[in-house]
Amino acid sequence: MPTDSIWSYAPGVGHAREADLTGYTVVARDGTAGHVDRQAAHHGMPHLVVDTGVWVFGRSLLVPVGVITSVDTEGRKLTVSCTRAELKAAPRFRTDSETMDRVYLTAVGYYYSELPREERPAG
Repeated sequence: MPTDSIWSYAPGVGHAREADLTGYTVVARDGTAGHVDRQAAHHGMPHLVVDTGVWVFGRSLLVPVGVITSVDTEGRKLTVSCTRAELKAAPRFRTDSETMDRVYLTAVGYYYSELPREERPAG
């Protein structure tokens, strides 16, 4: 996946760009990963800050919107194309200032764009 598309919602995800995903449960390919604490779009790079709870020792993760594969507005959950281990191995998110750091965001985008993509069934 090209790095620039990691910062864009995929067609057919079922999400209006203006809609707030705060509070939504984040589901990885192999289980629940946490919930959306907040979202931002600094430098034209829309992303979510995901609170992982206890499974990553209370760490938060920065997740580009391009890894979202579906949004369930009624169930208030979204699915991402990664596993929990892939999320955990992403560049470490430490402070809110990193959401505005172009170098950090670029590193995060590169990491996620290099992950193998799960093929979605047609139709």
